[in-house]
Amino acid sequence: MVTRRDILKSAGAGTLALGLSSQPVFAAAEKAVKMEALMPPPKGNRVVVCGGGWAGLTVAKYLRRENPNIQVVLIEQRPNFFSCPISNPWLADLVNLDFIQYDYIQPALKYGYTFMNDKVIAIERDKKRVYTTRGYIEYNYLVLTPGIRYNYAPWFGDNKELIRLTKMNYPPAYIPGSEHIALKRKINEFEEGDFVVTVPPGAYRCPPAPYERVCMIAEVFKRNKVKGRVILLEPKDDIAPKGPGFRAAYDQVYLGIVEVVTKASIKEIDPVKKVIKTTAGDFKFTDANIIPPQQAGELVWMADLIAKDKEGKPTGWADQDPLTFQAKADPHVFFAGDVISPALGVTYPKSGHQANSQGKIVAKVIASRIAGKEIKPGSLMPENVCYSMVNGTPQEAIVINVNYEYNEKENKITPRPRTTNDRSEALAKATYEWARAMYRDMFS
Repeated sequence: MVTRRDILKSAGAGTLALGLSSQPVFAAAEKAVKMEALMPPPKGNRVVVCGGGWAGLTVAKYLRRENPNIQVVLIEQRPNFFSCPISNPWLADLVNLDFIQYDYIQPALKYGYTFMNDKVIAIERDKKRVYTTRGYIEYNYLVLTPGIRYNYAPWFGDNKELIRLTKMNYPPAYIPGSEHIALKRKINEFEEGDFVVTVPPGAYRCPPAPYERVCMIAEVFKRNKVKGRVILLEPKDDIAPKGPGFRAAYDQVYLGIVEVVTKASIKEIDPVKKVIKTTAGDFKFTDANIIPPQQAGELVWMADLIAKDKEGKPTGWADQDPLTFQAKADPHVFFAGDVISPALGVTYPKSGHQANSQGKIVAKVIASRIAGKEIKPGSLMPENVCYSMVNGTPQEAIVINVNYEYNEKENKITPRPRTTNDRSEALAKATYEWARAMYRDMFS
């Protein structure tokens, strides 16, 4: 948990970065510690949601629907919403920017919650306070939905310069914003050579996304008649999930354009010489989309709510009850979306649909507690639907649907997946219908 002393250090470091003298540094730090409340103290029903992605937007809306008397505050540092789901088809110009970009003002006005376009700089759980750059907000319940952060340490240790060079020159485009725009420009400007896409080890945001992205990059190369290949470096023994569907697309739609290398765990990356050394060999590339390992977003670390393994080392993901999504260490904090840890034998996929589904459960659990009621753990289970575009001409997609069952006697969660690997135009149409329905659910 971040303390006032940590805020003091953070404020001082931030001012030092501006090159000011020590006197203004301490003055700024003191101001940060004593910053004023942005709202009056809550009267027992304020929920602060930190993070305005698929999960955060859903929690904010459904809390208000569950109980209009709950005061909901949504804090997000980005001024507008940019969706990672459907961003791969956008890279290949199959949809326009308006299809994946929305404003935060409309849903806040419609559902009656407060939207704050601000950055969270500290969390004091003992005082139930969230600090932003403008002041602090007190809460009764806190929901953390910050998504992911990149973790380049397994490749570069603490070499910040190599991390900076890799991130800037070969943007992952897994966090919404400039990275997606930069990647799209790189793909459209690519003329010849080898374009490498890496699949992260361990858990990461949207398991099928790198494979879909390979299809969409190959679609652009095919359209532009690029003399080159898209090389997929897969650390696992084979592509998963939806492996047969992606393999068929690579072999039939993009034959000669896509090359898949399995068992290719990355050992070393040289962003200057453009070489990636893996357990399957070394690969020199012309350009790349280097997607690094990932962890829970910064706010979970800030709140000191990261799970630990048997040796006491951080796992990188939030430590939550897998049925209620409540933080194990704090009954007043909940999580939803990409940040959560595997538990009870299941790893929930870090996808948009899953985040939306979890957000509805969190909203119902919190609203019930405010009303003095408890929902039986396991009576509400999330679900997942994930479409992947695998062809652009004509547009064709594949899909996986997953339901989850909780066995109370065995205290175990079992996923029930149903995969359609046969690509079709009907599934492409269903992809967009699904996306429109999800956007309506969050924004309209």
